[in-house]
Amino acid sequence: MPQTAVISFFKYKGFRKKWHALGRMGRPPLINADIPGLSFWKPLGSGSGNGFSIWPDFSLFGLLTVFNSEAEAKNFITSEIMDYYIAECTQHAHVLMHTVKAHGQWSKQEPFLASQSYDNTKPLAVITRATIKPKLAFKFWKYVPSVSKSMDGYSGLIYSKGIGEWPLLMQATFSLWKSGDDMMKYAYKNQKHADMVKKTRELGWYSEELFSRFHPFEIQGDLIDFEL
Repeated sequence: MPQTAVISFFKYKGFRKKWHALGRMGRPPLINADIPGLSFWKPLGSGSGNGFSIWPDFSLFGLLTVFNSEAEAKNFITSEIMDYYIAECTQHAHVLMHTVKAHGQWSKQEPFLASQSYDNTKPLAVITRATIKPKLAFKFWKYVPSVSKSMDGYSGLIYSKGIGEWPLLMQATFSLWKSGDDMMKYAYKNQKHADMVKKTRELGWYSEELFSRFHPFEIQGDLIDFEL
């Protein structure tokens, strides 16, 4: 069975429920749990709007988990631990994925192992993650709003959210596309995104970065309205 990555999102309403969700960021139920097949995990906060903002969104939280097999991933998302996350949320989604390609590191690890060939006609999910050098954080966030705005309503984009482990400095993005071709058109033909890539190469504002692509094979929940 191939390695399976799962990115989960949970949406909350009301101060108390949002506060509990924030507490789970600092004290994740996974910390002391023995979870079969779990090889990597990260609790994730999000930014306001589509997530690419310095202002946090306390209504939406995420959880990234990576398992040695599909069966272990599916067992986890129906486990009691996952019930803690879902119990108080108004909407949620689990996107189960097989890695197509990944390069770079996340917390000095290489969590994603490619297990499927790329097919540009299939739906594609992308996770990018970077640790921003503190001295370059201002310049980085100066450019981000215009890039994120360019994603709004972009053809082929199903869902996107800016996420992260730590405000301002440890940031990640998740985007889900109808096809690999749709993602490539955005990445290479959208001028705002192209300018951001150029600035990244010029300034070298990341101390660690990772870029990964996946073919999602199952989406559960009601937060992301898309059928595979």
